[in-house]
Amino acid sequence: MTPDELRTTIPALDDVTYLNTGAHGPSPRPIVERATEFLEYHEYESPGDDGPYPTAFDAYEAVREDVAAFIGAETEEVALTQSTTDGINRIATALDWEPGDVVVRTDLEHPAGILPWRRLEREGVEVRVVESEAGRLDMDQYAEAVSDADLVCFSSLTWNYGTRLPVRELTDIARDAGALSVVDAVQSFGQYPVAVDDWGADIVAGAGHKWLLGPWGAGFLYVRREVAEGIEPHAVGYRGVTEPNADGLDFAPGAKRFEVGTTNPAPHVALREAIDIAERVGLDRTEEHVRDLAGRFIETVPEGRLLSPHDPESGLVSFEVPDPEGTVERLKSAGVVVRTLPEPTAVRASFHNFNDESDVAALRDGLDGEW
Repeated sequence: MTPDELRTTIPALDDVTYLNTGAHGPSPRPIVERATEFLEYHEYESPGDDGPYPTAFDAYEAVREDVAAFIGAETEEVALTQSTTDGINRIATALDWEPGDVVVRTDLEHPAGILPWRRLEREGVEVRVVESEAGRLDMDQYAEAVSDADLVCFSSLTWNYGTRLPVRELTDIARDAGALSVVDAVQSFGQYPVAVDDWGADIVAGAGHKWLLGPWGAGFLYVRREVAEGIEPHAVGYRGVTEPNADGLDFAPGAKRFEVGTTNPAPHVALREAIDIAERVGLDRTEEHVRDLAGRFIETVPEGRLLSPHDPESGLVSFEVPDPEGTVERLKSAGVVVRTLPEPTAVRASFHNFNDESDVAALRDGLDGEW
């Protein structure tokens, strides 16, 4: 499947120039149809056929296998969640925290990588924030902050600058210090090839509703096998144990123990279709395509206005204008969808594989007079 062919399958593009995949990726028809077909079978036919529960459990396992293969993990290292935030919270609430424990995060994090740790501060956990400059970390400062930490949380690809952080170097430093590493990778999956085993991370959280163009509700969580076996989740349900009706409490092996109870399988079934489409388009081709489009737009940004790297590292490009909210509203009136950022105060455009040069031109023309 070519990017142009993919573009024709996305109804949301019929009326707008969509440049906001970093927030939400508009789904192609086959993905939504896959979810609808499964939901109809599950609700209309499975009660008189295999049964709703066996149907759902078979779907969960099939999705788990596909996600594991897609991210370079073992099947037992994948838990199905609702979102990236949900996945990070399942870890934050599963660990036994004590006053004086230390969590380190960066100042580049989305609220998904901020709020779970902020809650822990009420329990006496120290949260250290490593400051950045233009989307980059000072590695010496990071290493010093992590030296006596219990857990480190950072993004593989920053949502506000579009910069790629050196994941392997960051996780190696964390491991040498004895800290767990939690990576928010939602901006990476679907935008370029990812193999979590190469990252060396203990935990990686992601979801399908951004660059994979899936529906909301299809999150996933990678937990390295040895790490998962050492954690007993505080939230427990029948999907996270080996025998729900047993007298004792025997957690399921691996990451599956972080799953709880009944959830709608349809979004995750659609995620399987989303992964298939992403692989048919080709992640290497997607990576090259989005960098090319981002670069074409960056060439038009006046000096001093660009916040993202001049040599783009992703499809996320942030830039300054005098009135970000007003600019976004004016662009929307012209049929161009982008978004504002709270920190830094800016506008962010997202270029994905379904975008083309006409979208770059529409954004450039819509910004005429804004600089």
